[in-house]
Amino acid sequence: MIRALVITASNRAAAGIYPDRSGPLLAKLLADAGCRVDGPQVVPDGEPVAEALTDAVAHGYDVVVTTGGTGLTPTDLTPEMTRRVIDREVPGIAEAIRLQGRDKVPAAILSRGIAGIAGRTLIVNLPGSTGGVRDGMAVLGPVLAHAIEQIRGGDHPRPADETDIPDAR
Repeated sequence: MIRALVITASNRAAAGIYPDRSGPLLAKLLADAGCRVDGPQVVPDGEPVAEALTDAVAHGYDVVVTTGGTGLTPTDLTPEMTRRVIDREVPGIAEAIRLQGRDKVPAAILSRGIAGIAGRTLIVNLPGSTGGVRDGMAVLGPVLAHAIEQIRGGDHPRPADETDIPDAR
């Protein structure tokens, strides 16, 4: 089973100004995708995100999905904090997530979220809205198990090609 952690990066939710809505939804969608989920862990954006990510990697989570802190405001620092922690980026995930939402919400392309691997942990940044979380999980859900298997060292499934089929003549 895939061990997942949800981290919500929100200064206002962390301060109790309003409830975290995207984190609980994200936890539910990850559970629906077959993950054993911890969180959401709500932290202010900035250094606390880097600390939470570093701690999650140290605790051996297979995947950490963040919600929030991916926009253009000066306090949106989740991608920068994520870059401090990851070893390698997986740009296709973040690109696909931005494209998933753009027809419904053109501003989806303004999300600066990234995805990457830290040790043996996949980290994916999603927007802080419930719609952004739904769009992100529509992209991540179908590829998550394969991504985790690859990070663990698994091989790519190979379709049969003509060289594998015995000559019928």
